[in-house]
Amino acid sequence: MYATRCVIPVVKSPKDYQTYRITPQDSNRLAIIFDTASANTSLTCCVEIFDVGGKTPPNRHQWAVEMFFVLKGEGIASCDGKRVRIKAGDSLLVPPTGTHLIENIGYGRLYTLTIMVPNEDFAELIRSGTPVELDEEDMAVLGRVDSLMPCKV
Repeated sequence: MYATRCVIPVVKSPKDYQTYRITPQDSNRLAIIFDTASANTSLTCCVEIFDVGGKTPPNRHQWAVEMFFVLKGEGIASCDGKRVRIKAGDSLLVPPTGTHLIENIGYGRLYTLTIMVPNEDFAELIRSGTPVELDEEDMAVLGRVDSLMPCKV
């Protein structure tokens, strides 16, 4: 038997993403796609943008699983001392308690789709940072160079 209630999906485009640097000296920024505030569930989904030479600080999560899907660029992923090269099309799954970091080793920006479940205060940490804007290069990578133009339906 099918459920009788219909859940209306939430649709967002890059112009709707709120983007932050967690600290002013960070060399990566996170554009929130969905989080506990917008998805009404315990997950955080964002596009993480690493400047050339940029990296996350080493970090770990008590309960959360974190997944990275590389959209563009190349990097090194480290988890508990193990290092692996990553590039566009690669996926990385970090288990709870794994101390990890991602570092951009390419000549251009590194873009990852980053998902953490459960949220474990990740969205709140991101939102506590400094708001920044997505630029033209970011919008092109996210596939929506036209996102500032009105849509004809």
